[in-house]
Amino acid sequence: MIGIKKVSGGALEDSMLIAGVAFKKTFSYAGFEMQPKCYQSPKIALLNIELELKAEKENAEVRVSSVEEYQKVVDAEWQILYDKLDILHKKGVKIVLSKLPIGDVATQYFADRDMFCAGRVPEDDLKRTQMACGGSVQTTVHGLTDSALGTCEVFEEIQIGSERFNIFKGCPQAHTCTIILRGGAEQFMEETERSLHDAIMVVRRAVKNDAFVAGGGAAEMELSGYLRKEAFQIGGREQLLISAMARAFEVIPRQLCDNAGLDSTVILNQLRHNHAKGNIWYGVNIEKECVCDNFENGVWEPALVKSNSIISATEAACLLLSVDETIKNPESKGAEDNTPVRPPGMRH
Repeated sequence: MIGIKKVSGGALEDSMLIAGVAFKKTFSYAGFEMQPKCYQSPKIALLNIELELKAEKENAEVRVSSVEEYQKVVDAEWQILYDKLDILHKKGVKIVLSKLPIGDVATQYFADRDMFCAGRVPEDDLKRTQMACGGSVQTTVHGLTDSALGTCEVFEEIQIGSERFNIFKGCPQAHTCTIILRGGAEQFMEETERSLHDAIMVVRRAVKNDAFVAGGGAAEMELSGYLRKEAFQIGGREQLLISAMARAFEVIPRQLCDNAGLDSTVILNQLRHNHAKGNIWYGVNIEKECVCDNFENGVWEPALVKSNSIISATEAACLLLSVDETIKNPESKGAEDNTPVRPPGMRH
């Protein structure tokens, strides 16, 4: 499980990898600053209940005939809340996370007993914590067992940029990490997140499928050379089609050169020369700014990703070629001169 969090400010080099679950500190009431911010092997309770006193929900009515009865109702509400808090404390819980709010009374109660709490935790972060630390999300604290509690080696709250993060390290149930991205502009961080997500998906695909080809346009150049040779063996119109497809494969290394600021004409000529000599894994190496054996230099791509991209591109080309005619909807005269179109027979 890999989580990605963004923190504005700093440079991209300030990004960090945390071996565990991390999420931003949630809203907290008074008394939170007194709670400890670091624990060793704590018990973690994951809840989906409110730990605060609040007004009754809609269509609720309590009728009392005296001040004593009203006081009993108030005392009962307080007692119900304190009973829940006492159960968590007696179970040895040190960290309480809840999807719903945790009020100021509960926050101060936990602070007095060296316990940490966080309310309004996002559902995704709560599920990641559950999968990594173990336990289960509880809708009641009554009948709470040790098997329903999670744990980790270290919990701490640290400052990252302008944000504070709650971090769980050494999670026993799953290998989990969180990537904290830093950057000045929001658009820059969003683009970095998309690029990072694409890279993670490629690695994931590579782990599941152990077939690789060299990257940097090596596979495309080899296919281009093969198709160009085959086209010369065909005398009909199909030769034009195969030759066009061979040229299309060269777009990938050409685009790589343009993105890296290299001379695409020189690089492509060198690639054609090397592939004609049988160097099938030669491709564009952006770091060395030349062509080389990318398989030996560790520039790889999953074969499944490569084949899927070729199939998708071929299907898209076939779809366009199968279109015989396109129809354009003519714009009305009223839209051109910005005058309303009147129904037939209506006088101006």
